[in-house]
Amino acid sequence: MAEHDWGERLRAAGYKLTPARQAVLDSIPAADEHLNPAEILAHGRTLYPALGRATVYRTLELLTTLGIVRPIYIGEAGPTYIRAQGGHHHLVCSRCGIMVDFDRCIADEMVNDLHERFGFTISSHLLEFYGLCPKCQQK
Repeated sequence: MAEHDWGERLRAAGYKLTPARQAVLDSIPAADEHLNPAEILAHGRTLYPALGRATVYRTLELLTTLGIVRPIYIGEAGPTYIRAQGGHHHLVCSRCGIMVDFDRCIADEMVNDLHERFGFTISSHLLEFYGLCPKCQQK
């Protein structure tokens, strides 16, 4: 999703793209980095110093509802957030909780098939494999 589409999505849903919301959006990277709300708050304050913790949580909830960001729940540390566009893929160790992002995904090849079979227009997906990392396998 292009940056200008965020404002359109918010406005279409009856919301404004305020400076605080823009700071939260700009703090969530498009790459494979996952940030928790505290990290989003810290980065967001560099962009908009008046940004508050409650605003970050409310904005993340709104952006999740609108399908602009996606929470990722791995382990017990609480959610981290990524942009909800394209595919996102993880290897997750069931013992230590380490998470490894990877970019090659056969699910991309399934998008057309799923569209043809079920009529869905797919804009993103999340794929996770759980197992043991090399260190945990040695223990």
